[in-house]
Amino acid sequence: MTHPIDYEQLVNAIGDAVIISDASGAITLWNPAAERMFGFTQSEAMGQSLDLIIPERLRGRHWDGYHKTMATGETRYGHDLLKVPAVDKAGRAMSIAFTVALLQSPQGEVTGIVAIIRDETARFQEERALRKRIAELEANANA
Repeated sequence: MTHPIDYEQLVNAIGDAVIISDASGAITLWNPAAERMFGFTQSEAMGQSLDLIIPERLRGRHWDGYHKTMATGETRYGHDLLKVPAVDKAGRAMSIAFTVALLQSPQGEVTGIVAIIRDETARFQEERALRKRIAELEANANA
């Protein structure tokens, strides 16, 4: 016997941030993991622009792609894992990895985007340190 899935419970329990934004880019869902990751409470994030977590230097490019996706109903990212910089409430730079999916009305209009996000900051810093160390070792070996 199958049981109906309680999607609200799932979204609230999952360890990854789940953020939904509407066609204009306003946040309509912000789960507890998003609160922990970015530092904004649900009430602080709801209705706000995604600019809340997008570094200022990347906003123009982000919104160009976002509005194109809303207009065409297509995203070039599909099931790709995207890795981009982000910022938290304190202004701390972060490295995040996420997947996106388009949300549609019963008539097939794109109504928003859901992103499932993981904080990769620590792993990114470890990889950068390892790459630097390898380069140093190679330079010393060739000296």
